Amino acid sequence: KACANKSYHAETEAWLQKCFKDAYTRLIGPSIETELRLDLRKRAEHDAVGVFSRNLEKLLMLPVIPEQVVMGIDPGIRTGSKLAVISKTGKLLAYTTVYPNLKDSSAATSQDAMETIFTLLDKYNVSHISIGNGTGGRDIEKLVKKLLHVKKLGKKIRHVLVNESGASVYSVEPIAIEEFPDLDPTIRSAVSIARRLQDPLAELVKIEPRSIGIGQYQHDCNALKLNDSLKDVVESCVNKVGVNLNTSSYKLLGYVSGIGPSLGKKITEHRNQKGPFTSRKDLLEVSGFGDKTFMQAAGFLRVPGSSHPLDNTGIHPERYELVE
Repeated sequence: KACANKSYHAETEAWLQKCFKDAYTRLIGPSIETELRLDLRKRAEHDAVGVFSRNLEKLLMLPVIPEQVVMGIDPGIRTGSKLAVISKTGKLLAYTTVYPNLKDSSAATSQDAMETIFTLLDKYNVSHISIGNGTGGRDIEKLVKKLLHVKKLGKKIRHVLVNESGASVYSVEPIAIEEFPDLDPTIRSAVSIARRLQDPLAELVKIEPRSIGIGQYQHDCNALKLNDSLKDVVESCVNKVGVNLNTSSYKLLGYVSGIGPSLGKKITEHRNQKGPFTSRKDLLEVSGFGDKTFMQAAGFLRVPGSSHPLDNTGIHPERYELVE
């Protein structure tokens, strides 16, 4: 009987071991692995989105170079380098295309390109040159350095390599087409590169944050989480800095608290039809801009030319009396 029981227990143990192994191999093991993988992915995704957000904030909060005429250069090897000169307020003054030999600055085509650049610098009193950091950017920078060394313009002109990520995306966006309907997309890219040096925040908000090139593995992240996080960063930066009511695009105005894209368009349309705003209270004349929206947005909007000095500060109209 003892021998029979021992044999029975051995068979049962072997059967149970087989069950345990099958259960772990087929069910429990894969379940644990999946759970751990999802947890690690969630943590990695959270960190990746955080890197995107921090990089975007640093990029948007770069200092502005106000009241300066800037030349933007979008480097190109086969199709030529596009030049665009913008005014102190971001208005396009002139544009052209040059075809320098990027490997030989002494070539005839390079000399012609240098003469063209020099003519524009002198004619429009350019103070800064913004060069895209894409293919050929370093070669164009060498050409510009040589030009500034050889030619004397009577004042120091600064040149800067600017991150051009997303410029080509902006050039085919509706806002770019609406602003420059008759321009080639490559010229629009040069305009964007120039404006990025002039006012990074105002220009970069026109582009989808995911297209600016501010992190890695963006296509592996949850698109909804990434977009929401980046949108929060843009809104935070815009409201922290404030928005010039008379020069901002509807895209920039759309990020102000209480103002969306549609109301931003109405503000710019009102500005184009009636002229610049003379005070914050003029906003109440805009269709759809009510008292509640004014209460939310007024503190983030600036009117530099207003007769009331507090209209150009972060102080809300509700507190004007107290400050006075």
